[in-house]
Amino acid sequence: MTRASASSLRNPRAAHGYHGRSCSITSVGSYVPDRVLTNADLERMVNTTDEWITTRTGIKERRLAAADEFTSDLATQAARRALERAQISPEMVDLIIVATITPDMLFPSTACLVQQKLGARRAAAFDIEAACSGFIYALEIGQQFITSRTYDTVLVIGAEKLSSIVDWSDRNTCVLFGDGAGAAVLQNRPNAHGLLTACMGADGSKGGLLYMPGGGSRVPATADSVNARLHYLRMEGRETFKNAVNAMYTAARESLRRCNLEIGQIKCVIPHQANQRIIESVGERLGARPDQLFVNLHKYGNTSAASVAIALDEAVTTGRVQRGDLILLMVFGAGLTWAAAVIEW
Repeated sequence: MTRASASSLRNPRAAHGYHGRSCSITSVGSYVPDRVLTNADLERMVNTTDEWITTRTGIKERRLAAADEFTSDLATQAARRALERAQISPEMVDLIIVATITPDMLFPSTACLVQQKLGARRAAAFDIEAACSGFIYALEIGQQFITSRTYDTVLVIGAEKLSSIVDWSDRNTCVLFGDGAGAAVLQNRPNAHGLLTACMGADGSKGGLLYMPGGGSRVPATADSVNARLHYLRMEGRETFKNAVNAMYTAARESLRRCNLEIGQIKCVIPHQANQRIIESVGERLGARPDQLFVNLHKYGNTSAASVAIALDEAVTTGRVQRGDLILLMVFGAGLTWAAAVIEW
């Protein structure tokens, strides 16, 4: 891997005439619940096998939150770790953004609940919902508050308790998902490029490939909707797979193009941790070497908006990423939504 020289690295924001200050991730943190659900455990719950799950997904186990542990709790734990590493008190946080599809409740926002639990009394707070793409969407939103000098410290969190919306009688979906949270502190770091670019997209015409029918204004909770199992997620696996590969590849290539980078200059590629076959397919199309890809899917399964956030934290804490390295994040989720981002760490 050859590190991009100052002359070859292109900062797309500056190149388009924007002269605001840069935004960097100055700290990360993550949290996963204690309970481990293995493939062997699932063999006793549904008609499946460890071999079937492993060969088709790459997942060996996932974490499940306790009955009295909610998305806001997971998010708060991850946020505390990120703030502690940055040596920032909660009172210094100006804004909290939580990306989730499993909020504690429809309102108030999970971000407001996290604000209270952290004691971040000065912070504004709101949620966004872009499914598995939510963390990168939230990073791009958060950096705009930093570059515009509206705020100095933004806390971005991806958090999910997917076990609360998984149909544990559906072997095609229940084997895929887990619970967890990841957080990032955004600030200006002088003389650093930080978040170079984010390429985001959506295709609402394919929203029916991955969705949850019940719980909104279209299908409010009733005895009939509960009996019809409409409050669990549903997925068309084959079509979702195909669209995920194409969308993540396209977004990643565009992000690299904007920065005048080749894949070989990227130190660490962190894809959405949904399926080992998807990760390998996207990596091959990009021309990434296996050692560039960071994978923790086997331990946690698909944690939706928390996925790349948890993986980024592990990549940093295990030394896979050092200051000055270039990172490529890429995600895909329900909506359909997708995104990729290039970061100078």
